[in-house]
Amino acid sequence: MRSSSEEPVPLHEEFIYCCGAATHVLKCGPWKDLSKDESKNLPRLLFMIIPGNPGLAGYYRTFIQALYCGLNQQYPVWVVSHAGHCKPPSGMEMIEDTDIKELEDVFGLNGQVEHKLNFLKKNVSKDIKLVLIAHSIGCYITLEMMKRASELQVLRSVLLFPTIERMAQSPQGKLMTPLLCKLRYVLYMPVYLLSFLPEGVKASLVRFALRGMKTCDESSITTSVNLFSVDCIANILYMASQEMMKVVERDSTTIKQNLKKLIFYYGTGDSWCPQHYYDEIKMDFPDGDIRLCEKGLRHAFVLDASKEMAAMITDWLRDDLTKL
Repeated sequence: MRSSSEEPVPLHEEFIYCCGAATHVLKCGPWKDLSKDESKNLPRLLFMIIPGNPGLAGYYRTFIQALYCGLNQQYPVWVVSHAGHCKPPSGMEMIEDTDIKELEDVFGLNGQVEHKLNFLKKNVSKDIKLVLIAHSIGCYITLEMMKRASELQVLRSVLLFPTIERMAQSPQGKLMTPLLCKLRYVLYMPVYLLSFLPEGVKASLVRFALRGMKTCDESSITTSVNLFSVDCIANILYMASQEMMKVVERDSTTIKQNLKKLIFYYGTGDSWCPQHYYDEIKMDFPDGDIRLCEKGLRHAFVLDASKEMAAMITDWLRDDLTKL
């Protein structure tokens, strides 16, 4: 599959409240409303991206554009940020000013699962089939969504660099767990001080931090500037601390129940889900579609390999889409 047009990709951006928390949504394609009240011209299928952490939608801008073009612009491709993983525009608070408490601990890991289910319930018709493309902790969230809402019409779930087990025991987890669980508050003060810098200086700092990459997606640089927001970084670190404590055992029951719908894609040098995690799940589910990266892509593929990943996914799903 490839793009049928060289015209600019239609991209719609929204900041909304979902479960009472600020949420950033990027929608690729002309479909802006897929709710029950929409006209009869609804698409049959929605591609929805469940981010990793940080779960800022902007990191996936190039990815959803490439995916939309690779799908011949036939289906909408949306990415929904995690609750509170954004810098709301002027005049919008991180938490909705209302007496209604929609969801307790919305910024925690369980809250983020319910946040995505709530978004689908309010914004997408039940008649529309779903392809869920999840990244990193988004894979854990996606499996939980499939477990809690079996009524979802999930055609496929693509789990990229899946952190679905033993996060604190992974090489990166051993390094980060003490920082995230005991020392994360220490980081708030420097972020607060840096937040007063001009936007151009912030962007320069991001470029310096990513200087080791041969090529870096420009949208990743502009998105990373949002990390200088104390509220945003606090929500990111809080969620990450819960990941270390709660993502322990792999949910093999849910995987077994949905095995024919799942595609796993593991990295060869991934310090969040090392290769022996791939070897073990491959052994436990020999009939599953469980792949090992042969291209040397990094865990944070959105920084420099969004187009390459999108091309692979459209190739994997070719047969599924021809049967629609």
